[in-house]
Order: sequence, then structure tokens, then C-alpha cells
Amino acid sequence: MNERRQMGALEAEVLDLLQTAPEALTPGHVLERLGGSLAYSTVVTVLTRMHDKGLLSRVKQGRAFAYRPVADRHGLTARRMRQVLDADPDRHAVLARFVGDLGAGDEEILRHLLGSALPPQRD
Repeated sequence: MNERRQMGALEAEVLDLLQTAPEALTPGHVLERLGGSLAYSTVVTVLTRMHDKGLLSRVKQGRAFAYRPVADRHGLTARRMRQVLDADPDRHAVLARFVGDLGAGDEEILRHLLGSALPPQRD
């Protein structure tokens, strides 16, 4: 369990690093920017797993791949929310519970977003 938690922390650190980088990074560049305290193979494994999870895209760059996030922080959070919603067969119940548990401020934000996303109603 402790090793898994460490891997999650490493993934978060790598994701933060990639999100602030102006271009896609190779495992060597990621290793260098993390301070070089990890094995190269560990960095490759983390990047590959993150790619397999759909968090990163990659392009061939020389003999290695260069990685970048598929979305910004907010986009990745929205993706995770969508994946959780998609995993439950009763969307109505999940959405009803979600909205019912929102605080007043979040509910107002959601109403505003839905109001601006919906086409105007005709009378």
C-alpha cells in the first residue's frame, strides 16, 4: 500500500511538471527536472502507465517518446468526473445525488453554466 501511495505521489509530481513545461518532455528530461534521484526505468514506467490511463499523449522524439498532458488540471478533473459517472448505470441517480450534495455556491455556478449552455426556449 505504501509503494502504491508513493507511485501516486510520483504521478502527481510528474503531471505537475509536465503541465508547467512549454513542450512535451522525454523521460530523460523528466528525470533531469525531478532531480535525477530516480532510476530512468522508473520514470519510463510512470510515464507509460500515465499514458495507458489516458492522462498523457506521446509522440516519437528520436529513440524515445516525448509526453504531454492531454488536458490542463481542470480538464483532467472533468475527465475523472466523467469516467466515474460513466461507470454507474443509473446516471439519473448519480447526477441527482451529486446536485443534491452541492453547496449553495457550487449550485449557483452549475445553474449559471447550464443556463448559458442551453439553447434559448421558444414560447
